[in-house]
Amino acid sequence: MKKLIIFFCGTLALTACGNGIEKKANEKLTVARAAYERGDYEEAKTQIDSIKILYPKAFEARKAGQELMLDVELKAQQKILAYLDSALQSKQEAFDAIKDKYTLEKDAEYQQVGNYIWPTQAIEKNLHRSFLRFQVNEQGIMSMTSIYCGASNIHHVGVKVTTPDGSFAETPTSKDSYETTDMNEKIEKADYKLGEDGSVIEFLNLNKDKNIRVEFVGDRKYTTTMTPADRQAVAGVYELTQILSAMQQIKKEQEDANLKIGFINKKKERKALEEATEK
Repeated sequence: MKKLIIFFCGTLALTACGNGIEKKANEKLTVARAAYERGDYEEAKTQIDSIKILYPKAFEARKAGQELMLDVELKAQQKILAYLDSALQSKQEAFDAIKDKYTLEKDAEYQQVGNYIWPTQAIEKNLHRSFLRFQVNEQGIMSMTSIYCGASNIHHVGVKVTTPDGSFAETPTSKDSYETTDMNEKIEKADYKLGEDGSVIEFLNLNKDKNIRVEFVGDRKYTTTMTPADRQAVAGVYELTQILSAMQQIKKEQEDANLKIGFINKKKERKALEEATEK
């Protein structure tokens, strides 16, 4: 009889303890729901996660927390998507406001992605001239091409640009260079993508109001000075690059958000189906 009483008391104690754990876990759940309702999704996630950590045996509260977490994550992604939609619209308006300043070079038959250039840098306007040419494709990837024209080759694979105060930037060896001859004129071109150009493009943009010396680096050196029109070209194309690249990044983030929303909705549907089956 004495053992039975001890067992009964122990059972009551365990039950009371279990009820206490569930009560505390449900308090956290209530705080999480309140955070969710006011749109504080990070706080809601924190409270739900704390239930699992602090009260691992509060199974009912944890189950309810998992269901709430799906709602929280869905709302959070929808909020992100709304922000991204607004940001993309803003960038699109900025693009529309300046796009007519540029020339889009694109052969619809052969090119899926065209390139924007500053109008003064069209090839037909710059025959027989050594200079730096700038372009950005429709996906926001900017590049610079060093073009050398002369009576003999210098086999250049890089350029160094210098301001009057001696500051300079220099490209690494170009990954894409080629040479040709046209009517005894030697023509050399070397390409450099933004980010793989030794910061030359950014240097030129920052110093667009200064006289800049351009040195073609190869077997022999050739030096020229950037014209005001070429300095304007780098600044203009760089500005467009910032807008186009931002638009591409936003579109990527939109795609990621939509994928997450789809994944969450599938989880919610699967959970609803499981619950219906259990009934």
